Amino acid sequence: MRLAAVILTHNEALHIERALASATVIASEIFIIDSGSTDATVEIARRMGAHVLTNPFVTQAQQFQWALDNAPITADWVMRLDADEIIEPDLAAEIAARLGDLPPDVTGVNLKRKHVFMGRWIRHGGRYPLTLLRIWRRGTARIEQRWMDEHMLLTEGRAVTFEGGFADVNLNDLTFFTDKHNKYATREAIDILNQRYGLFARDEALSSANASGAASGKRLLKEGLYNRLPFWVGPTGYFLYRFIFQLGFLDGREGLIYHGLQGWWYRFLVGAKVEELDRTLRALPDAPARLEALSRLTGYRLAG
Repeated sequence: MRLAAVILTHNEALHIERALASATVIASEIFIIDSGSTDATVEIARRMGAHVLTNPFVTQAQQFQWALDNAPITADWVMRLDADEIIEPDLAAEIAARLGDLPPDVTGVNLKRKHVFMGRWIRHGGRYPLTLLRIWRRGTARIEQRWMDEHMLLTEGRAVTFEGGFADVNLNDLTFFTDKHNKYATREAIDILNQRYGLFARDEALSSANASGAASGKRLLKEGLYNRLPFWVGPTGYFLYRFIFQLGFLDGREGLIYHGLQGWWYRFLVGAKVEELDRTLRALPDAPARLEALSRLTGYRLAG
């Protein structure tokens, strides 16, 4: 069994050594795709034996697809790992024991991700497990091209789910968290307005057949129901559902902060940005004019 891990980085000196240490237990190759780090990220990665490639960043999806198309991967399997994620020992053992024995028609492996926030594992509010396709046979998967909430998609075969854990443990503070989610909100607003107006091609291939059922179900609810609600209704309803009905209150003080910020504030911010941008877009005569305006207002170069 040979496994390659691919990690995207930009100023991840705080996390990259930890991620690489967990990946080297099972990965025969590790590729870092860096987008111009100015801290010690690249130095640390090279010191720990990773192959470092550089490419300008546009979106997470484009950057990762560039990695799949350009990194000299020779391993039989490929794993997507974020710089702030950790492969836990039980998952490493399961990968080592099972990956080489999977039947040929199994081309992907779903993993169950934990989220650790302010030092606490967020177990409730629908946040565990987050089941994601993260391992696949080389050449049998691609990443969907979206501005936000992109997933890996199998192009052939089927996936199984491993039970071992891997954890998202970001060590940055709340200022970093809110700044990052402010940027995420702009990118998600672009996707919502594209859904509304058909401004450029949308990657709509996600399904339970080529990704995890949890990811496809969540996308269906978001685009089929949530995005159609008035923006002041959805965030409050979503937060109450997470915090009360999905028992988010059991996550304690850290859970209140996390569910409040990620489950209400972020969703409200996305809706508010959609409302702000749409005030300009709805007055314009056609899709090309709206696309040009959306590019100008967000500062992103959007594909036509």
